[in-house]
Amino acid sequence: MQLDFSYLIRTFWLCVKAIPVTLEITIVSLLLALIPALLIALARIHKIKVLDQLCRIFVSFIRGTPIVLQILIVYSIMPSLLNSLVKSAGWSLNVFEINPVVYAFVVFGINSSAGLSEVFRSALTSVDRGQLEAALSIGETHFQAFRRVVFPQALVSALPNLCSTTVILIKNTSLAFMMTVREITGVAKIEAAYGYNYVESYIDIFIIYIFVCLAVELIFRRIERSLVFAGVRRAKTN
Repeated sequence: MQLDFSYLIRTFWLCVKAIPVTLEITIVSLLLALIPALLIALARIHKIKVLDQLCRIFVSFIRGTPIVLQILIVYSIMPSLLNSLVKSAGWSLNVFEINPVVYAFVVFGINSSAGLSEVFRSALTSVDRGQLEAALSIGETHFQAFRRVVFPQALVSALPNLCSTTVILIKNTSLAFMMTVREITGVAKIEAAYGYNYVESYIDIFIIYIFVCLAVELIFRRIERSLVFAGVRRAKTN
């Protein structure tokens, strides 16, 4: 087998130009998942009736089903459901002209919320409850105690798992091509279809994903070090 290096180089730079789309899906999905994930984690930690069971079912369903299936369900059902709602409301919006990346935000946001909820739950329970009680005993409200005492420590504890979740999400976005989104993998597959240069395309995206994921890991390591350093400095001043 002989590789077409000119094609490999040309497609590599085309895929590089698609990195912002992949990062956009990753960042927006994480932002959409943050609040639901935190609420799910708190509901499970405090064992709120009904909510606790519903959250357990939701997390088990999302984590127990392939993301490919979730993509197929959302991308097949959501447009038709939205179209029915738009027609019943009498609006003139053409649902089928919505940018497919919106559906990617929804799918990966829902998927990430389940994983992040477990990350937050683990991090929050790792903080000694005595610190929360101490903060409450000096007159702080639950919100103030969580914001000033629990969350800063939980964030440091959550960063490694948060990094892993982000890296997994970046790799999962390669499935967004199933929704006709032109991210890294989507661009590579489109280009490969013209001359059947699939091997070269796969080499391109293999290299790009490695560098993108390594860059994300380095960013999280720096954030973790800065937070630990800030915590140590704060402890010394106190």
